[in-house]
Amino acid sequence: MAIYITDECINCGACEPECPNNAIYEGGFEWAMKDGTGVTGEYTLETGQSVDVEAKQQPIDDDIYYIVPDKCTECVGFHEEPQCAAVCPVDCCLPDPEREESENELLARKEKLHL
Repeated sequence: MAIYITDECINCGACEPECPNNAIYEGGFEWAMKDGTGVTGEYTLETGQSVDVEAKQQPIDDDIYYIVPDKCTECVGFHEEPQCAAVCPVDCCLPDPEREESENELLARKEKLHL
C-alpha cells in the first residue's frame, strides 16, 4: 500500500529528501516518473494510463506535500520502515487503506523504478 500525507502536514519538508524513490513533492509542484528513478520512455500508471516519463504531471495537492502512489514502495527494498513516516514530526505520513499492496508488489515496483 502506498503512503499518503494527511491534511495535518505542516509543510516542514522533512519527508521529501528521505524518499528513495523521489515520490514526495511539495504542494503545487509538478512531478514526473523519471524524477529520482531509472525509468525511460513510457511508463504505465496504475490507472492504466501510459505517460512519457519526462512529462510533467499535475500536482496531486496544491497546499501540502504529497506522495505519488505510482512511485511509492513504502521504502520496501531500501529500509525497514517508510522513511517519510519515521521523520515526520506530526505523524501525518500514513498507510493508504485504499491502496493495499503486498510486499512482492512493492518490490516489483521498486525493480521497475530502479532498473
